[in-house]
Formats: sequence, C-alpha cells, structure tokens
Amino acid sequence: MLTISQLASYAGVTVRAVRHYHAKGLLEEPARDHSGYRRYGAHDVVRLIRIRTLADAGVPLARVQTMLDAGPDAFAASVVEIDRRLQDEVRERQEHRRRIALLAAGDSLALPAEVAEFLARMRELGFHERVIEIERDSWILIAAQMPEAIPLLMDVKRIQIEDPDLRRLYLDIGEFAEGDLGDEAMSALVDRVLAFIQAAGARATELTDPEMVPVVSDDLIRLLDEAFVAAFPAAGRMLRMLEQRGWVGWTDIRWVGPGQG
Repeated sequence: MLTISQLASYAGVTVRAVRHYHAKGLLEEPARDHSGYRRYGAHDVVRLIRIRTLADAGVPLARVQTMLDAGPDAFAASVVEIDRRLQDEVRERQEHRRRIALLAAGDSLALPAEVAEFLARMRELGFHERVIEIERDSWILIAAQMPEAIPLLMDVKRIQIEDPDLRRLYLDIGEFAEGDLGDEAMSALVDRVLAFIQAAGARATELTDPEMVPVVSDDLIRLLDEAFVAAFPAAGRMLRMLEQRGWVGWTDIRWVGPGQG
C-alpha cells in the first residue's frame, strides 16, 4: 500500500494535484489507517495515471469523470469532440498570432489590412509622418463606424495616391506639419488645396458611381475634422482661409459661396 507521496510519484504528479483530484471527486479518497495515514493501492495508481493522461491531453477536468466511466463508444465520441475543440482553439491562437505579428508594424492596430498597406505606400512616397499619423487615425475612426465602406473608399484612395497631381496635396500639407506658414505661403497652399479638391471631385466621379459612395454621418465628419485640426498647428488658419473663399469643412468640404462660411 502506498502513501499519498508515493502515489503521486508513481503517477508523475504532485501531492497537491492528488488532493485537487480528490476535491473534484475524480479520485476516491481512502479512509485513514490505524496510523492515521491514507493508503492507496494499484487501482488508485492506474486511476490517477488515466486522470493525468486525460488532463495532459487538454481534457477539461469537468469531462474527465464522464470519460473515465464511459464505455468504448462513448469514450471515442468524447475524444473526437475534444479534438475538434482543440483544433478550433489552435486556429484561434494562430489568428491571434497573425494579428500580433501585424501589430508589430504599429499601423495595423485597429485597421483593416488594405488601410495598413495604403499607409505603407504613403511612407514609400515620402509623406511626412504627421500626415501619415492623421491619415491612420482617420481610418481607425472610419473602420470603427462603417467597416463595410472601407473597400470602396480605399479603391479611390489607392488611385489618388498614385496620381502625381492628386497626391501632391499630402506633400503640401506636410509643409506645415511642424508649424505655421507665412501668409503668402499659406495662401498658395490653399490654392493648391482647392485645385486638389476640384481635381479629386472630377476623378472620383469618373471612378465611382455617385450612388455607390458611402454616406458618412455628420458626427463622424466632425470627429475627423477635429482630428485634422488637432494634428496640425496651422490647420485652423487654413480652414478659415478656405471659408473666406467660400468653402467650409474639411472631410466633407463643400462650396457655399464667398462670405457664407
């Protein structure tokens, strides 16, 4: 007959594990002998080894008792079910690893893959990091509110970014990423912004059916505009100059006429 320490050693577990299995009702706890010790026999060793084997295989302890007492067919069915569950967990962990790997790049956090690729392309083209950051944050807001619209919006953005005339706006705005501009330089930048808006509007009409363009809520537009103003020291001044020329807003910039802003 074995003591609890000897039993644990035979089965390759700890004494604490044996007591835990006792508490769970998986292993019967024998009565103490006249010396005050609990004594275990060969059947206890076999039972404990089977418990350990199932637990090591990932079987939840809540299922171990049922499987130990099951017949061959029921046991085999349980094994198949547990294997299927483990496969699901493996796939889930692999997906977690994939996402963690994407996060290493920083831009992939909370962003669809096509947006992360777009930001990488912006870096290749030499855009100022502040411009890329505000672009990233804007797409995080958009993806959170209207994820279904991302593919269509990104189709247009990818074409725009490859057009030398249209992508120049990003480079121009990068000029005041770190500070303000003089009046003449700011006025020239506003001229280029308006030229971009008009060209982009015409290009978007060519590329996309207007009825297919996703509708962005007013609240989201306000958030995007606030993010833009907060990111660039001179953004507020530029928007005021745009208003003087009859244009209001930024994300959804529109013509209202001189003096109407």
